[in-house]
Amino acid sequence: MSSQATPTLRLLGIGASPGVAVGHAFILDRKRIRTPKLRLAEAEVEPERMRMKTAIELSDRQLAELKDQITRTEGSDHALILEAHRLMLHDPMLVDEVNRLIIDDRINAEWAVRRVARKIKHLFDNIPDEYFRERRSDVDYVADRIIRNLMGQVVDEEVEVPAEAIVVAHDLSPADAALMARSGRVAGFVTDLGGQTSHTAIVARARETPAVVGAGRASEQISPGDLVAMDGIRGVILVNPSEEQLAVFREDQRRYQESERLALTTKDLPAVSTDGYRIKLYGNMEFLEEIPSLLAHGAEGIGLYRTEFMFLDRKTAPTEEEHYRAYKQVLEAMGGRPVTIRTLDLGGDKVPGKTKHEKEPNPAMGLRAIRYCLSNRELFRTQLRALLRASVHGNLRLMFPLICGVSELREARSELEACRTSLGRAGVPVGKRFPVGIMVETPSAAMIADRLAQEADFFSIGTNDLIQYSLAIDRQNREVAYLYRPLHLSVLRLLRTIIDAGKAANIPVSMCGEMAGDPLYTLVLLALGFDELSMTSGQIPGVKRFIRRVSRADAVELLNGAMELTTAEEIERYVRTEMDRRFAEVLEPPAAPPGEPESAEHQPTDRTTG
Repeated sequence: MSSQATPTLRLLGIGASPGVAVGHAFILDRKRIRTPKLRLAEAEVEPERMRMKTAIELSDRQLAELKDQITRTEGSDHALILEAHRLMLHDPMLVDEVNRLIIDDRINAEWAVRRVARKIKHLFDNIPDEYFRERRSDVDYVADRIIRNLMGQVVDEEVEVPAEAIVVAHDLSPADAALMARSGRVAGFVTDLGGQTSHTAIVARARETPAVVGAGRASEQISPGDLVAMDGIRGVILVNPSEEQLAVFREDQRRYQESERLALTTKDLPAVSTDGYRIKLYGNMEFLEEIPSLLAHGAEGIGLYRTEFMFLDRKTAPTEEEHYRAYKQVLEAMGGRPVTIRTLDLGGDKVPGKTKHEKEPNPAMGLRAIRYCLSNRELFRTQLRALLRASVHGNLRLMFPLICGVSELREARSELEACRTSLGRAGVPVGKRFPVGIMVETPSAAMIADRLAQEADFFSIGTNDLIQYSLAIDRQNREVAYLYRPLHLSVLRLLRTIIDAGKAANIPVSMCGEMAGDPLYTLVLLALGFDELSMTSGQIPGVKRFIRRVSRADAVELLNGAMELTTAEEIERYVRTEMDRRFAEVLEPPAAPPGEPESAEHQPTDRTTG
C-alpha cells in the first residue's frame, strides 16, 4: 500500500543485481560506530596493547565461526572473503601500525585502529581498477569488528528480517549480505556505498536478489517501514511511490519475472538470427557460486573467468594447489562447456608478497597483466602449471590479458609449453592441448590483429579498455567520462578490423566487455560478425531474445548506415532511431517510472570489464 500523503522520494544508484522489487524498508545500521578518542598515561600503554591483542583474537574466532557457518549453508566462495578478513586481521600493516600509535602517540586502541584503517583505505583509493578499489570496504569491516570488540559491543547479532523486506544499509558486510540473502526473506538490497564489484553486488547476483548500490545517502533518507520500489537494472529507487508509480513498478516486476520465466524455458535454445546467423552466448564470472545462475540463464560456456580474486587480501600469493582446485571446480561445474580462464590481470602493487611501495605514475598503463607475469616468471608459472593440471577436468580455454604485440604472446606461449614439458617429465597428468587466446584491448593489438591472429587460437575483445585506450579517456574521471562512446566511429572501425583479422585466420572472435550485454548494441555486434558474446547471467536472456527475433541482413544494413556518419552523437542517434523504428516490438524495454530520467538506463558498469 502506498502512502499518498507522503511525498515520493526518488533516488538513483547503480543497478547491481537485476530484477524489480517492492517491499517495506528494513534499515540495518551496523556501520555507524563512534570511535572514542583518549590519550593514555604511560602506565596505560602496555595494558592497551594487550587489550588490542585480545580484540584481534576475539575477532579472529568470530570470523572463523562465521566462515564455518556460511560454508555449511552457502558453500565456500563467500567463506573465502571471510578468510581474507582473518588474514587482514593479522596483517603487520594493520597490527604493527596500531601498536606503534598506541606506544608512540599514546592513543587508545580504537582511535589507533581507525587512523590506520583510514591510511590503508587511502592506498586503495589510488588503485585505478574499480574491483580492487571496492576492497576498501573490507578494511572498514575488519576495523569495525575490532573496534566493536574493543568496546564490548555485540558484533554478530542475528538479524531477523521481515518477509519481503527491502534491506537498506550504509554498507553490508559479506557475512550480513550472505546470511540475509540465504534467509529467503529479502526482496532487495539498497546500500549507500558500493559498486558493481562490491560484496553486496556479488552476493545479490549469486542469489538472484535485486540490488541497487552506491545510492548516496539512501540509508538516511529512507525510514523503517517506508514502502520502497526498486529496479536493480536501472538503479532506480522510489520511496513511498504514488499509486501510479507503484503500478508501473508492479508491471515491470511482472514483466521481469515473466522474462525470467521465458528465459528458463528457452535457455537451451541457440542464439540464432532469423536468417540463420549463430552467436554463442557465454557468461562472465568470478565466483563458483555464479555458475548455477549462468546455466539457468542459458550460458553456453564461460567467456571470462577472472582469477584476480584469488590474490585479494592475502599475505602471500596463492599456491599452485589453490589455483588448481579453483580451476578444477569451475571446469567440472560447467560439465564440458568451454571455460575461458584469464591469467592474472593485476599490477605488482596488488599482488601479495610482491608489494612495491614505489607508486607507478600511471598504473593502468604500467607493469600489469601479462607484462607483470612476464616480469615475475615464477608467479606466472605457478598459475600456468595449475591451469595445465586442471585442463584434464574440462574444456579449458586459456586467455592472456593486455597483449600488445606478437613478442608478448610468443613469450607467454613459450612459458606455457615449458610448464607442459616440465609437468610431463614429472609424470603429472595434463590434459590435451587447449585453445590459447588473447584479450584484444589496446589499439596496438587491434592494428596488428592480422599478425596476432596467426599465433592466437581466439580473440576476446575487452571493450571497456579498448574504448578507454582508443579514445584516451579515463572513465573514472568525471570530467571526461562523457567521452566514453562505444559507438564512436574509431571504435567501430577497430572492432571491424579485429573481426576481419579473426575471420581471415579462421579463429573465433568474442567480446567480454560491457558492450556485449547491452541490447542497444546487439544489432551492431551481430552485424560486425562476432562469434561469441560474454556477459553477466541476467543479460543473457535479453540478448538471446533479441538475436532470435532479428535478421543479420537488417543488422548489416543498420551498421552500414551508421558507419557512413561521422560523429559519435550522430551514430548513437541513428542507431537509437533505427532500433526504435524497426525493432521497437523486439526491444520492449520495461516502462520507465513516470518522470524518470532516461540516462539512468545505461549507467557504466565495470562488472563485465574485459
